[in-house]
Amino acid sequence: MQDITHKSSTLRVATAQAVVRVGGSNTIDLIIKKEIPKGDVFEMSKAAGLLAVKKTSDVIPDCHPMPIESAKFSFDISGLDIKIILEVKTIYKTGVEVEAMHGASVAALTMYDMLKPVDKEIEICSIKLIEKRGGKSDFIDKYKTDLTATVIVCSDSVSAGKKTDKAGKAIIKKLENCGIKNISYEVIADDSNMIADKFIAYINAKVDLLIFCGGTGLSARDNTPETIKPLLDREISSIMETARSYGQQRTPYAMLSRGVAGMKNRTLVLTLPGSTRGAEETMDALFPHVLHIFRVVENKGHDKL
Repeated sequence: MQDITHKSSTLRVATAQAVVRVGGSNTIDLIIKKEIPKGDVFEMSKAAGLLAVKKTSDVIPDCHPMPIESAKFSFDISGLDIKIILEVKTIYKTGVEVEAMHGASVAALTMYDMLKPVDKEIEICSIKLIEKRGGKSDFIDKYKTDLTATVIVCSDSVSAGKKTDKAGKAIIKKLENCGIKNISYEVIADDSNMIADKFIAYINAKVDLLIFCGGTGLSARDNTPETIKPLLDREISSIMETARSYGQQRTPYAMLSRGVAGMKNRTLVLTLPGSTRGAEETMDALFPHVLHIFRVVENKGHDKL
């Protein structure tokens, strides 16, 4: 099974279709009149399909067990063709395409089983995915492709050469995966004056994205939030609330992070944990969706949100 632990849950919708073709109009009449010996074809097919949706992970090895929050069947008769349409919804980390197709196919097989005593020419013609929505493909945004970013690691031990930086490098890797190539990188001591100086310098340089890594904890030298917050034009508290919520699902210590986020002119400023895991999880929680802010900024047509 694919590792989906880094993904965020979003609304996922998939619609699948199966087509059952009968041998003659007499079969259609029997279905409509509910005179098929084995029972109500549509109701039995629907029941079987619903059970199949819920049991998909039991029979398809790579499918993840997931909550199925909606499954709706509809049946459409066109000539000798019976279209089975199934829409499945969930709020989860991965899609429900296979669940929808599995449910539609079992509904079709159930229909076949119920009709074969009265129709020797019945066949299942097709099973296919009609539509899927949700996940990162629904949130592919368009913003300027030449975004500039700066990652500043705030660490006494790294700046003194006593420790190797991994968190900052992990942030850079994630930015590159998001298509951001123009990235600068610095390491400074965990010092309020140095942090403020770098903030002002890169704001004046009009960098698009300024990320401080480290100093968001509770030790005596963790001063990044206190230094950055008064310098922002607007704090965007929901950004870091999202990151902490994401992290809390993975480690109980995420609640101790005090990172802040906001805008200064047209620059998005983020403060991330100094631990490699904390930095990686925060990036996974926020990117690439947080980059939508640059589309908002561009549409405003002025220097401040």
